[in-house]
Amino acid sequence: MGAVLVQGPKWCGKTTTARQIAKSEVCFGDPRKGRTDRILAETRPDKVLEGASPRLLDEWQEVPLLWDAVRFAVDEGGRGLFILTGSAVPPAVDEEDEKNRTLRHTGTGRIARLSMRPMSLWESGESTGSVSIADLFAGEDPTGAKNERHLEDICELLCRGGWPGALGLTGRAARGPAKEYFAAICDSDVSRVDGTLRDPGRVRRLMRSLARLQGTQSSAAAIRDDMKANDVDTLTEDTVYAYLKALRRIFATDDLEAWCPNLRCKTPIRTTDTRYFSDPSIAAAALGVGPADLMNDMPTFGLFFETMAVRDLRTCADALGGTLCHYHDKSGLECDAVLRLENGSYGLVEVKTGGDALIAKGVASLSALASKIDTTRMPPPSFRMIVVAEGDIAYRRPEDGILVCPLSTLRP
Repeated sequence: MGAVLVQGPKWCGKTTTARQIAKSEVCFGDPRKGRTDRILAETRPDKVLEGASPRLLDEWQEVPLLWDAVRFAVDEGGRGLFILTGSAVPPAVDEEDEKNRTLRHTGTGRIARLSMRPMSLWESGESTGSVSIADLFAGEDPTGAKNERHLEDICELLCRGGWPGALGLTGRAARGPAKEYFAAICDSDVSRVDGTLRDPGRVRRLMRSLARLQGTQSSAAAIRDDMKANDVDTLTEDTVYAYLKALRRIFATDDLEAWCPNLRCKTPIRTTDTRYFSDPSIAAAALGVGPADLMNDMPTFGLFFETMAVRDLRTCADALGGTLCHYHDKSGLECDAVLRLENGSYGLVEVKTGGDALIAKGVASLSALASKIDTTRMPPPSFRMIVVAEGDIAYRRPEDGILVCPLSTLRP
């Protein structure tokens, strides 16, 4: 491609990663000369683009007009020219906001988009990597793959999150970056993204509601009702929707789309996205909970653990050129995650904290969904897997072939 846009939440490593590839750069977030560069970019964008390729344009969203300048330069100059990094999507180029988008070209065919998220356990070195998702698609049996993390470890890692700046820290210090990120979102980031002043207290209440409702398909009305216990009566669904949109634009939330397979029956499928934060530590910071709180409240831990598992499975899907989605039909049957590859292969995944009773529930859900899929119109699942928080080893159940794998054993 002519240019690559790397986008994701603040502090997840976009600039550091891009600098390993770039041959020159301009940083619009640099307080020393960012203002001068922004003025130049607004008046003579061609001058800002001059430099050895690939040229890094860091925090490019500070000057949205650069989008069309990059597109034009790509048309003129070929491939591998620019790397754009951004922690927000400005309204000027938001593909979802056709009404307010001022730059009409989406960059299709010129600018490739890559999502970067906080690190998975495999990327941060806290997964053994003894179970490869690629190998599962190839039919390999992971039985015997060892796990080195216990429930206490997972609670610590969940509250710390996958922020590169937190690596090597312990205790309260490790949870500092997530708390600072949460504070920055509420105090400034949701207002800066589109220049709309938003009440920090209301943003906090919204994010607490999302933390309580993570892993659900809650509507704006349901979120509003949850917030109204501590908000004014004038709070409307439109206001909630606007706040949710701002959170998506700064990549604080990362909702999971629905999967619509070919079924043997005519069961209506719900197509609402499932709500997640981009990292479980954001939810922990929003609710003010720590590892000890989660250890003493397993139902709440289950919500947070599902967000962590979805984050890591998304990383695996991206690395394999696939996508992650969820399944939910009107009969109440759900599947937490469906990992799909470009060749049509897919795996069904349920996320459970562990224990025989919860694993049995996961087995029932996976078996019920697999039996509904019309295998005359699409292939059967390559694997069915239950991801758990704790366990000594990964294994395949002999009675039904369903895999049980601790999250801290997975890698792409």
